[in-house]
Amino acid sequence: MKYRVDTDSLGEVRIPSDAYYGAFTGRAIQQYHVTGKKSHKHLIAAYVMIKRSAAVANIRTRAIDRKRGQAIIKACDIILAGKHHDQFVIEEINSGAGTAFNMNSNEVICNIALEVLGKKKGQYDVLHPNDHVNMSQSSNDTFPTAMHVAILLNLKETLPAVDILIKSLAKKAKEFSGFKKIGRTHLMDALPVTLGSEFAAYATSITKARNAVSAATKELELVALGGTAVGNGANTPKGYRNIAISELAKISGLHLKPEKDMQYSLQSKFAVANASSSIRNLAIELNKIANDIRLMASGPIAGLSEIGIPAVHAGSSIMPGKVNPSLAECLNMICFAIIGNDTAVANAAQGGQFELNVMLPGMLKAVLDSTDMLKNFLPIFSKNLIDGLTANEERLKQNIEKSPVIVTLLAPKIGYQKSAELFKESLKTGKTIRELVVSKNLMTASQVDALFK
Repeated sequence: MKYRVDTDSLGEVRIPSDAYYGAFTGRAIQQYHVTGKKSHKHLIAAYVMIKRSAAVANIRTRAIDRKRGQAIIKACDIILAGKHHDQFVIEEINSGAGTAFNMNSNEVICNIALEVLGKKKGQYDVLHPNDHVNMSQSSNDTFPTAMHVAILLNLKETLPAVDILIKSLAKKAKEFSGFKKIGRTHLMDALPVTLGSEFAAYATSITKARNAVSAATKELELVALGGTAVGNGANTPKGYRNIAISELAKISGLHLKPEKDMQYSLQSKFAVANASSSIRNLAIELNKIANDIRLMASGPIAGLSEIGIPAVHAGSSIMPGKVNPSLAECLNMICFAIIGNDTAVANAAQGGQFELNVMLPGMLKAVLDSTDMLKNFLPIFSKNLIDGLTANEERLKQNIEKSPVIVTLLAPKIGYQKSAELFKESLKTGKTIRELVVSKNLMTASQVDALFK
């Protein structure tokens, strides 16, 4: 492999000659081996859009000459068109405050811009990663801004996946509306409901959780760009901040606005923690639904067997014909991971000190991982499990007929004490409540039917 020699404040570093990154990144890739994965596509896009927007603002405020500024803009456009993403070699979890990723971005953009200018990689006397690409910026304001942008971009893909599930649950609620079933509280028989009303409640819970996630995006739309190192905007020209954020909003398609208190935007990670907790709450609701489906589908002989689940693959490598609620189990595991990710975010959000929270990369990875799992799996869960559920009408009817708990409906007519006696007698003799009430002349058959309806 051929190499070139790049120089930074610590000295010389050998860099592969075809690499667009430079000395800082060359040192950093020797340190940050964490997940073995490269950074998320939306983090790369967010950072490049930030650098482009900063270059536009620097040109307009005359902080940088047009020739250099336009070369930076052109380099960013080349990356945003899909080229050189492999040069962003720093993982999402890297140095505190994401300095390593910021510098990876600065160096890649700088060396592409040098080629735009007809120069060679590493000719930093012409265009410099820090002096020009990072002009009017710090890792401390660009990474928090990139966090917000990357999460917002991922949520734009995640919320439609949640909407698919809501639609599937609502459709199934309508389809199951005529199927009466025994309700359950404390896992014990309770008053009858319909299978449809159960699924309608699921659709309601996911809709409410989805709306809470959407509401959390409002705080994410307020960004730190322009705060530089400690939130006081040091080393930025007048007017830079508003121009840069306006450009970033335009190129990202997001409703971004300056956070009024820039020091707060570097100190606090409330917006990210708030978004993460709303995603966790969505996972909690999803978890409950997955558990219910697994219980209702249990059997087919020794379980509840109230619903049938579609077979997506053989359920067992040893028991022929077995069908498992595999997709519901997968959703459970996704939800467990999301809850864990939120715990990591919560710990990182309170782990900052004074003017900067340096735990940004870990927080970002956790939220992006959570939203990636939801956007990837929920459409599959909806189509291949929820849409294919069937009602076991015969089992549902038998459960209602046999359960003594429906005596509750007769209690206002015959009293609580007498109803409790009938409950016990039904369990002991196997006779239904209907049979006992009519045989004891407590009510006529037509009166019982009227109550049960």
